[in-house]
Amino acid sequence: MSDNTSFPNDGQSGSSVSNEQPLGFKHAASPVGTLLDDFDKRNQAAFIGYLPYGFPDPTVSLDAFRTIVEHGVDVVEIGLPYSDPVMDGPVIQAASQIALQHGERIAGVFDAVETVANAGGTPLVMSYWNLIFHYGVERFARDFANAGGAGLITPDLIPDEAGDWIEASDRYGLDRIFLASPDSSSERLKIVAEHSRGFVYAASRMGVTGERSSITSSPELLVQRTRQAGAAHVCVGIGVSTPEQGAKVATYADGVIVGSALVHTMLDESGAAVEPALGLAALAKTTEQLAQGIHQARQ
Repeated sequence: MSDNTSFPNDGQSGSSVSNEQPLGFKHAASPVGTLLDDFDKRNQAAFIGYLPYGFPDPTVSLDAFRTIVEHGVDVVEIGLPYSDPVMDGPVIQAASQIALQHGERIAGVFDAVETVANAGGTPLVMSYWNLIFHYGVERFARDFANAGGAGLITPDLIPDEAGDWIEASDRYGLDRIFLASPDSSSERLKIVAEHSRGFVYAASRMGVTGERSSITSSPELLVQRTRQAGAAHVCVGIGVSTPEQGAKVATYADGVIVGSALVHTMLDESGAAVEPALGLAALAKTTEQLAQGIHQARQ
C-alpha cells in the first residue's frame, strides 16, 4: 500500500478489536433491501449517488452529502479515497487525490455516515478492502453500524475471500454488496447472489468508472442473469451519466448508481476543485435532473 493512504490516527493499531464482543448476530432486515422493496411496490427505481468523502475537503464534503440527499438521492455511496484506485476513472481519481491532500482520514468517514443518515438518506460506504482490513474488520463494522451505516460495497473483494467481513456484517446487521460484471459466469453470479445482502452491484461494462455517451444493452442482460442466479435486488452502475441514461437503466434495474457525473460538477476542466458554493449549486441541479429521470422512468 502506498505511503499516502490514510489511516486512523487515534493511537490504536489499525487491527485492534474491542474486547467487548457483541453476543450472537443481529437478525434485522436488510436496510437497503427493505428500501428497494418499498421502491418496487411504488414501481420505481432508487437513485444511488456516489461521492468521495473528504472532497474537496472534509467540511465541504459533508455539505455535498446533505445536498444530494436533499435533492433526490435515496442511497448515498460514500467513497473512501484510496491512493491506488484501480477501479476509478479520472474524475473520481482527481477528487480522491484532492481529498487525500486535504487530510481525509478513514476515521472521519463516520461523520459522513451520520450526516447522510440525519439528512434522511441511507448511507453505504464503498471502499477497497485494504483500507477496511488495516482499520480492523470487526472494528470497522462496529463503528460503521454505530454511526448509522447500512452496508459496504467492496469492489475488490470477492465472496470467496470475504469470510471475516461476512461474519462481521452478520454480527452487526450490515449489508454486503458484491460486484458482478458482464463476463461473470453463471456459477460466479450464483456465488455473488448467495453471499450479497441488500443488492448485487451490476457493473454496466468492464473497466474503470467514468461518464459515457451511451449505455449498451449488456447491463440489462446482466441484471436478468443475476436475478436468475438468485439475487433479490440488482442495481446498475459505472457509466451512467445523464438523466436519459438513468431513466433507461431504471426501467429494468432496482437502482441506478451515478458517481462521476455528480463528482464532475465540483471539478473544473483542469481537474481542480471549484469554489464550494458554485460546486454545491451545480451538484444540486445535476442531482435533481438525474433524480427526476430515474424516479419517473416507469411512470
